[in-house]
Amino acid sequence: MVTLKKSLNLLAAVIFTASSVFSYAQTNAQSNEGNLSKAEQSIEETLEAVEDTEHVVAEKTQKEKVQDHITHHLADDYSFVFFSDEATGKNYGFPLPVILIDNGLKVFMSSEFDYGKKLVEKDGQTYKLYHSKIYKTDAEGTINYDDKHFVTNEKPLDFSITKNVASLMFTTILIIIMFTGLAKTYKNGPNNLPKGFSRALEPMVLYVRDEMAIPNIGKDKYKKFMPYLLSVFFLIFLLNVLGLTPLGFNVTGSISVTACLALFTFFFVHFSANKDYWKHMLWMPGVPVPMKIMLAPIEILGALIKPFSLMVRLFANITAGHSVVFGLIAIIFVMQQELTTGGATAVGFLLSTFLVFLEILVAFLQAFIFTMLSSLFIGMAVAEHDHEEAHH
Repeated sequence: MVTLKKSLNLLAAVIFTASSVFSYAQTNAQSNEGNLSKAEQSIEETLEAVEDTEHVVAEKTQKEKVQDHITHHLADDYSFVFFSDEATGKNYGFPLPVILIDNGLKVFMSSEFDYGKKLVEKDGQTYKLYHSKIYKTDAEGTINYDDKHFVTNEKPLDFSITKNVASLMFTTILIIIMFTGLAKTYKNGPNNLPKGFSRALEPMVLYVRDEMAIPNIGKDKYKKFMPYLLSVFFLIFLLNVLGLTPLGFNVTGSISVTACLALFTFFFVHFSANKDYWKHMLWMPGVPVPMKIMLAPIEILGALIKPFSLMVRLFANITAGHSVVFGLIAIIFVMQQELTTGGATAVGFLLSTFLVFLEILVAFLQAFIFTMLSSLFIGMAVAEHDHEEAHH
């Protein structure tokens, strides 16, 4: 009886203990579920906070937006963009023709890229506009990079009418119209007075002739080079002036354009050079032979440096001028809080207006310097030298 009673007491104790354990486990489970739900909620809130932080980090500052706008203006592009609506992301301008040679001719308008937001598929090949350049990609538009973060995607052969090409075409047509009107005036009679815009054009033509061509090349040889000197002067001057307009021209701020102009001067100089020029460069008369051997490479290097200096001078001055003008205009946006809207607008307007007038002077000055140096180099190449070879 005692043994049975002890057994029943032990069984009751086990059942009580088990029920307590199960009750505690259930309470802990419910508590853990609550803690887990709280943890999940906390994680979700943290992720949302991180996403918000990433969004804040990804959002560009006003200075970065200004820098991107200046960079976009200085770079060549496949469309003209006059202004953009930041709120809607819409750009206002007009597209230009894209002409690609890649297993055949492919012609379409740059609007199909939607300013780089869309891919263009032509004849089974996908193209992407990335940082103002067109690359061949896969269907997803993947851009590949090397170790130095340079794009390794293949590029098609590109003959597109870009912003710089269109600007050059427009300026060339403008020059043809201007000089055609002036030529008709002289064709009717050498003593006829120009009319209209030609009256402003004639003094500049006479300036190039009397102040650059004749003094540097000579009265007997300058006429041969006047077409080139006039073309270079008015092309650079008009491109520089048009670069100050909202059209977004920055042709002379492109190193490829200034390099092309400098190469034309180089070819004119050396294709027109007489034997005296080559003799003074390669085998200078009146100089000991050892010195001739030492100086010849230096003279050749000097002939190569001359067009390089023309190229860099024009490119650097125009690029710097455009950057400074846009930087002063950017005061309106960058310093709006410090100066208030009215103060920032007034300061930006006054400084940029002063600099624009200065840039007009620089536009003329850079055209003058390039043409003057070109005429000087040509004059050195065609000049006759009176000398006798020294005998030792």
